[in-house]
Amino acid sequence: MMQKVSRNFFLSLSKNKLLNKSAKRWGLKLGAAKVVAGVTVEDAVEKIKDLNDSGRMATLDHLGEFVFDKQEAEDAMKAGLHTLDVLHEHRVHCNLSVKLTKLGLDVDEDLCRKHITMLVEHAAKYDNFIRIDMEDYAHYDQTLVMLNELRKKYDNVGTVLQSYLHRGLEDVEQLAGTPLRIVKGAYKESPTVAYQNKAEIDRNFLTMIQTHLLNESYTAIATHDHNIIADVKSFAEKNHIPREMYEFQMLYGFRNDLQQSLVDEGYRFRTYVPFGKDWYGYFMRRLAERPQNVTFAVRGMFSK
Repeated sequence: MMQKVSRNFFLSLSKNKLLNKSAKRWGLKLGAAKVVAGVTVEDAVEKIKDLNDSGRMATLDHLGEFVFDKQEAEDAMKAGLHTLDVLHEHRVHCNLSVKLTKLGLDVDEDLCRKHITMLVEHAAKYDNFIRIDMEDYAHYDQTLVMLNELRKKYDNVGTVLQSYLHRGLEDVEQLAGTPLRIVKGAYKESPTVAYQNKAEIDRNFLTMIQTHLLNESYTAIATHDHNIIADVKSFAEKNHIPREMYEFQMLYGFRNDLQQSLVDEGYRFRTYVPFGKDWYGYFMRRLAERPQNVTFAVRGMFSK
């Protein structure tokens, strides 16, 4: 019960606009520097180089979401183009994750479509890949529609599906052949659309992963849960699924020993690396996911 209250508390904080605005002035305090790779893309690239040297690939996320201003959306698109340029210039093994609301989905859908298309085209020039992050359920259908439009012309774009949604497995089946990152989900959603019980979410998570793998579709398994990782390893081996068809993913700053052990065992591994001034919402959702993360954050405050 206390865990649920804690989760709801931090999820509600994640959407507090006043605190989000204030957080931009604080800088990477409150332990956020432990899980956010810096304010600028140049800061983040130095961290990515270290990850690459250890055998880990990366995906870079310029933090920010729920933009309601046309100029902000335009600025986000330009920042995405710049980020792709920097990744190419430094020859790092890293792709780009983007949120459609940051590109203007709540401002004008056509504007957002223009922005995401420009990013996908620019990434294609560098033989790079764009991952469209899945956001809250209010934007779910719009995200899938835009993805399907892009996939008709471009193969260097994929998205994320969340196992806490009732329709998660159905959408995995619909998106056979599309590179997917499969996650449990980090937003607060209604019981009408999302499972509320951890056991149900975990069970659906494994089923979605297994289904996508059996559909011979590239699968990114995003979890810090060593039990689920062990289940995926066993399933892949039993069904003769080559390691080139999937990768494990974890968040920057979490479970580094486990990240490295998977690399050492010969598995493809990618670290999700967030950066930027707009770190507050992301950080609150990380605190909401596991009560242990609160202790982690407090330690970070006093380790400067």
